[in-house]
Amino acid sequence: MENGNVAMRLDPTACSTVNFMACEAPILVVVVDTEAEFDWTKPVSRRSNSVSTVRQQQQVHRVFSRYGVRPTYVLDYPVSSQVVGYQPIRELYEAGLCEIGAHLQPWDTPPFEEAETEANSYAGNLPPALEREKLARLSDKIAETIGRRPRIYKAGRYGFGPATPRILAELGYEVDLSILPLTDLRTSSGPDYRAIDAKPFWFGECPHLLEVPMSVGYLGALSSCGPKLYGFLNSDWGKRIHLPGIFARLHLLDRITLTPEGVPFEEHCRLTKALMRRGHRVFSFTYHSPSLAPGNTPYVRTEADLRVFLRRIEQYLDFFFGALGGRALTPLELRDFILARQDRTRTTARSTCEGHTL
Repeated sequence: MENGNVAMRLDPTACSTVNFMACEAPILVVVVDTEAEFDWTKPVSRRSNSVSTVRQQQQVHRVFSRYGVRPTYVLDYPVSSQVVGYQPIRELYEAGLCEIGAHLQPWDTPPFEEAETEANSYAGNLPPALEREKLARLSDKIAETIGRRPRIYKAGRYGFGPATPRILAELGYEVDLSILPLTDLRTSSGPDYRAIDAKPFWFGECPHLLEVPMSVGYLGALSSCGPKLYGFLNSDWGKRIHLPGIFARLHLLDRITLTPEGVPFEEHCRLTKALMRRGHRVFSFTYHSPSLAPGNTPYVRTEADLRVFLRRIEQYLDFFFGALGGRALTPLELRDFILARQDRTRTTARSTCEGHTL
């Protein structure tokens, strides 16, 4: 794939943003990238396939259950193909405590026909036939080991590509979670999402797929310049002189993602309130499964870090469902909710037109 603008490939004229009224309660979708443990400081490798941390997801379910949250576990190939990985998820799924989806990490999903390069770590950069075959094998493996064919997809490393919409439709997917809004990943051979914001939208040919992007936003006096300016601030040169931190402390520009990984609860609240003022009503709260065990991700190195991490999850859920009066849905439930809402709107409009005719 030529490294261009994925936002243009999704063609805004062919996408339909899902808008909500200001009076509607916010909706929270919780997504867990459920994957093998690997060293985040090194290039990805097919040899990294330990999935021992998956069992640790159980410890946060007491919090999820208290708030009626059914997280969506998007599974990579090592998790869905090893008993120690898929068994804990299958137990949660069979108990009705979660939803499942597919998480295609090209480097650890057969067939292994591509070179192990950074560009090829984005599934959307692969030849379409290879991207399709990898996702088909992952989908089949999840159906075999979990007992449910996935209809929710999230590309590893946010690697959505020009062939992805067609592939998802052919394989029976209904919801995609791959987009990292307002972010340019081209410096690592990834896609450019600067033209896409965090609101859900429909895309692809009929039947349309629902995109639920990650919740990302820019805050501060220069937030309207965020996608372009942040790339400059976050360059190697900018990071050497600490420009992102300086601009954030001066309340000029701050990029915040809705995740407990490295983001304090206070920032979650700031982002959520700011996005709500901009008309957002759907929020995606995400993390990686290895973060539930110390020593696997940069965000949780110690037991103390883990306690902070779990506390952030609990604090945000309490804020979202308490102070904001929000509700929890899985991505598939959200899709059904939006479709039902659209049907009601069309019915009302048709009744109104018929009334005027009479």
